Amino acid sequence: MIEVKNLAVAYQRLQQRNIALQDVSLTVPQGTVCAVIGPSGCGKSTLLKAVAGLLHDYSGQVRINGHEFNPQKLRIGFMPQNYGLLPWQTVEDNIKLACRIKDGWSEAKSGKMQELCRKLGLENLLARYPQELSGGQQQRVSLARVFLLEPDILLMDEPFSALDAITREEMQDVFRDLWEEAGITTMLVTHYVEEALYLGQQIALMSANPGTIAEVMENKWQGSREWKTTTEFFVKSQELKEKIKAMGARKR
Repeated sequence: MIEVKNLAVAYQRLQQRNIALQDVSLTVPQGTVCAVIGPSGCGKSTLLKAVAGLLHDYSGQVRINGHEFNPQKLRIGFMPQNYGLLPWQTVEDNIKLACRIKDGWSEAKSGKMQELCRKLGLENLLARYPQELSGGQQQRVSLARVFLLEPDILLMDEPFSALDAITREEMQDVFRDLWEEAGITTMLVTHYVEEALYLGQQIALMSANPGTIAEVMENKWQGSREWKTTTEFFVKSQELKEKIKAMGARKR
């Protein structure tokens, strides 16, 4: 379980202090996906970085499974927007990277890696380099790396935003299949409302200036694409888009 309580983050730029997050509180139940949406600049990525332990200068609390955040004791899976692949390493080495850093490589991981590569269609790409892959293939490599790590929590910062619409839907399905098997507690930042409705059991709507949690809602449409053709889904999607638009307008 991820618990964020009264989180506040500020940046000092020249003579001006900018408040990125203020009084952010959010609980993500164990084994669920929380999709975080909101206008640009509302602090979605900053929130994710604080939970990941990449930010240290903040007030408030970040707790995992009831304990103070400790990156040495936890396995944190983090997927940035650009996939985070090292261009000078092969696909195979990129997949193994997180496990090697955390524990050192072991033969016990080899079978798990082979299984993941089979599911993701990467068996014949292991000797290639990231620049030799399509965007969808790079995303599969990034997914293989984080799921091979078997993290306690998974944090995803707009992981599918650089993909075309068809590939993006395909990768959403790939992620969903892997997640259903692993059941990892996940926070997913996205600016696609339809993606939030498809992937998140829980949706956290952020407002801006400063960034805070405006609303948390349970999502009955999660996991089913059949809803996309219904009037009810369309109305809910438009409602969320209007809320985000209104919050963006207030920011300006």
